[in-house]
Amino acid sequence: MARAHKRRGISAVLALAVAAFGFHAAFVNSTAGRSALTAMGARKFVVGGNWKANGSPDSVKQLIAELNAGEVTSKDVEVICAPPFVYLSEAQANLRKDYAVAAQNLWDKAPGAWTGEIPGQMLADMGIKWVVLGHSERRENCGETSQVVADKTKFAIEQGLSTLTCIGEKLDAREGGTTFDVLDEQLKPLAAVLSEDDWEKVVLAYEPVWAIGTGKVATPEQAEETHAYIRKWLVDNVSQKVSDSVRIQYGGSVNDKNAAELGKKPNIDGFLVGGASLKGDAFTTIINSV
Repeated sequence: MARAHKRRGISAVLALAVAAFGFHAAFVNSTAGRSALTAMGARKFVVGGNWKANGSPDSVKQLIAELNAGEVTSKDVEVICAPPFVYLSEAQANLRKDYAVAAQNLWDKAPGAWTGEIPGQMLADMGIKWVVLGHSERRENCGETSQVVADKTKFAIEQGLSTLTCIGEKLDAREGGTTFDVLDEQLKPLAAVLSEDDWEKVVLAYEPVWAIGTGKVATPEQAEETHAYIRKWLVDNVSQKVSDSVRIQYGGSVNDKNAAELGKKPNIDGFLVGGASLKGDAFTTIINSV
């Protein structure tokens, strides 16, 4: 009982801190826009498309054609597409060159006797620049712990890769009021293994697990509150510099209908898109939403 009271007390303090941080961000945003939140608007919006384990040779060729034909009107957006491993080479060769290609995972060891694994060096050698790490589906289905995700993130950076490192809570944590506790547990190993310079190669993707592929989406206010908490956590546990510069994506049933509203929030620096990234026109609309 005492422990529960203590946890609620800590959560209340965190909530007050986030509220204050969020108020400041909202004030700055209302007076000078997103670019005022960092020096010279340093946080470039980043949209990632996670194709997951979807696609056939024909459908991937069609998707790449649709993406290549899309008219991108937003000039200050970074775009990254993450096809399944078997289509990495095709995407690398044929996808428009203003879109980067990412792997969906890596093996954090040097090449060798690791049957079925894809070492990070192999990705770097073929010109891949990005890798998605720690997605909830890998945490849940493959047993990847927060320490494993942190170690993979560090290893990827050492191989010259940049990462989209995923964090996020399940429905029971959201409903039980322990979202911040879950994020704290997921972020601590990252803070322990990454140097301040390492963070320049990391994009954090906040994906509430209860919203992934369910059609449920965190409200813009819920997403912003959580992103503000993450940014405040980085101030307290890493540095002000890292907090100001690290980009934090929102993921969880982002689509061409809700992206524009979510993208208005000052601490949302992009999206990690699932199902909608498999539709060229929808994904282009999301890219153009900011």
